[in-house]
Amino acid sequence: MQNFSYEHLYRFTYDMLIQIGCPESDAKTATEVLLSADLRGVDSHGVARLSGYVRLWEKGRINAKPKVRVTYETPSTAVVDGDSGLGLVVAPFAMKVAMEKAKNVGTGWVSVRNSNHYGIAGYHAMMALEQDMIGISLTNASPLVAPTFSKERLLGTNPISVAIPANEEPPFVADMATTTAANGKLEILQRKGLDTPTGWVQDKSGNPTTSANGVKDGGALLPLGGDREHGSHKGYALGAIVDIFSAVLSGANYGPWVPPFVAFLDPLPNLVGEGIGHFFGAMRVDAFRPADEFKSHMDNWIRRFRTAETTPGNEKVLIPGDPERELESIRMKDGIPLLEPVVKDLTQLGERFGVKF
Repeated sequence: MQNFSYEHLYRFTYDMLIQIGCPESDAKTATEVLLSADLRGVDSHGVARLSGYVRLWEKGRINAKPKVRVTYETPSTAVVDGDSGLGLVVAPFAMKVAMEKAKNVGTGWVSVRNSNHYGIAGYHAMMALEQDMIGISLTNASPLVAPTFSKERLLGTNPISVAIPANEEPPFVADMATTTAANGKLEILQRKGLDTPTGWVQDKSGNPTTSANGVKDGGALLPLGGDREHGSHKGYALGAIVDIFSAVLSGANYGPWVPPFVAFLDPLPNLVGEGIGHFFGAMRVDAFRPADEFKSHMDNWIRRFRTAETTPGNEKVLIPGDPERELESIRMKDGIPLLEPVVKDLTQLGERFGVKF
């Protein structure tokens, strides 16, 4: 494990994106989104994914210079076509559209088609915080998840993020996959040679397994809850809602037709839509009650939960967003740790494109 400064990883990522043809403004946006994952401890969605985006570009599945545009809109809604661009670029564009609509009419809702993997959901939801808005961010993803009672992989990890502003307290930021664990966590365990906890994965026959390679070997990730007795039907329902809002609503691919993130697997024939889909919402707080009043009560809500009596062995109750915020402060100061396989991968990637890591 080695630590690298934010500035070092920013420069490398930005230079790599310029090398594949991204305009400067897009490279800047994509770099900020990607590194926000590393800062917040979502290591699976940060620079470790950079070579994956480059390979998709090499396969012609990512357009480095997309013409992202609104194709349909009403005062409070819109559909955005990402022109096969980096989701790291398409998603902030769409969230800005949602926020502009919220500014004008109170709320804004934007569904996106023809995009790609957009990094961590939380980045896009948190964009709304600076304007005293509640942000919502959803995306569908490559089918790696079996619905409850199924052996087939029909859904992605399909994350949900909601960011809510407060006043003196840090914002409430929920950012979670609708599976028991995100696929990126399996990738980290694979690099470390470790098994998964029970309830994360099933094998190709539908039986529980703790192998971190279970999905690679034909198995599937499990919906949040792990099994029916622990509420996996609820995780399945949440993942399905994300898929429908992100793709059936926008005209993107859904279910098993969502294109795989890995470049060595081709999309299925006879696709039902265009690219990957996202969904964004922005709600102006003062469309419901005065923003200062709301944020004061959010402070009160947060403080009450922070002071909740804890169970034995636990020091405090966390508010969604606490661990990521605390880690971001540490990593900006001490650097971002990268596993040796990631360092090797990025070094080789840079050598191929003449960018020093």
